[in-house]
Amino acid sequence: MVFNWFRRKFGGSGEEPSPAAESPTEAPPPESTEAAASPSILNWAKTALQSIQARQQAQRSPTVETTAETQGTATAEPAAADAPLPVSIESAQAAVADEPAAVQPIVAAEPGEPDPSPILDEGFLWSAAVLAAQGRRPEEVDIEEITWLQRLRQGLGKTRRGLVHQLRAIVGQGPLSRDAVEAIEMLLLQADVGVKATDQIIAALQTKIRQETLPADQAIASLKEILQQILDRPFQEGYQREFAPKKGTLNIWLITGVNGVGKTTTIGKLAHIATQSGYRCLIAAADTFRAAATEQVKIWGQRSNVEVIANPGKNTDPAAVVFDAIGAAQARGTELLLVDTAGRLQNKANLMEELKKIRRIIDKKAGDAQIESLLVLDATLGQNGLRQAQIFAEAAQLTGVILTKLDGTAKGGVALAVVQELGLPIRFIGAGEGIKDLRPFSSFEFVEALLSSDVEVAA
Repeated sequence: MVFNWFRRKFGGSGEEPSPAAESPTEAPPPESTEAAASPSILNWAKTALQSIQARQQAQRSPTVETTAETQGTATAEPAAADAPLPVSIESAQAAVADEPAAVQPIVAAEPGEPDPSPILDEGFLWSAAVLAAQGRRPEEVDIEEITWLQRLRQGLGKTRRGLVHQLRAIVGQGPLSRDAVEAIEMLLLQADVGVKATDQIIAALQTKIRQETLPADQAIASLKEILQQILDRPFQEGYQREFAPKKGTLNIWLITGVNGVGKTTTIGKLAHIATQSGYRCLIAAADTFRAAATEQVKIWGQRSNVEVIANPGKNTDPAAVVFDAIGAAQARGTELLLVDTAGRLQNKANLMEELKKIRRIIDKKAGDAQIESLLVLDATLGQNGLRQAQIFAEAAQLTGVILTKLDGTAKGGVALAVVQELGLPIRFIGAGEGIKDLRPFSSFEFVEALLSSDVEVAA
């Protein structure tokens, strides 16, 4: 069974499930204590594990009879899992300490390979708690979601380890002193959260803690809410929360960015998500400046099983390639056209003008298409990437950001700076080099992965 990432159900504090998919009623914010919630989340995770294993067995089964028998087994789940549970993420970490654990590398299957068999370890239980907190049912959870959440959490590990333990030592001690405020500011700036976002976070946290003295866990929970509110602000200012190509019509996504941010790789990963989610997809190889760029995007096209429209000549006009690709997409009933563009520095006037020309061609030849202009930013660049984005915003009429390479940096806080400074929503994030290591962005899941505590798992 293929998992549709564009129609995945999101939820969590301040985040509503996508209207494109009917989801069960969202679980309310957790109010229960750890002692009360731990058995519930453990049962939820076990049910999800059993359901995933049953589906995997059914897919591998050589006969219809065996498949039917396996599916029948999957439906006989414990009654405790019949509805979403109001659980806390922290309770999952408490519950897992009582479970035997095994260590499993977080590796996603490549296209055509079977998904790895899951085990009930600390990472699985944490991922299950994140999904349950969004109102999800254990029977509907897919192994791809579990694997992605574990990779995201692992990818943000460098940033998290520099934040969480020190934050816990500072907060939870009553109203914030001047020294405490300065210490928190330093931690946030070191994570590249940015000055404006840091000031807003500090002000909101001071207001919350001034109203009541909070234990460290509750202070961290309040901080999570503040961060998520910042990341979700573009949705209160006109941007749609749902981000998926519209079925039955042409969607064009113009992908821009400087050299080295992983733009062409991102194109290939987006193509994979699209085809796996049931969209007819095409790639326009409009990066005609960089040597071997067309060959690189063709390789990604082959991996994603997506055709690439390219001009074999040297130094061809990128706008002409886009023109031809739009014509091909319209003739073939393509639903998503991904346009690769040359990496360009924001201070190269001729290249930025070329980007404007491409955008004009798209607007003129495909005026009825659903057009998105997405900037790829390398998280390891931190604030330098933010300055690049400000120039691109004008030339490409940006509508969103794709943040890559979160697994290789301690500057994961730049996601907050991007939203605060640019007012643009983050649409996708990348946390690895594999074809499945780019996924739609969820502020709830990002913040949980950023600020969750690392715990020791009993052997």
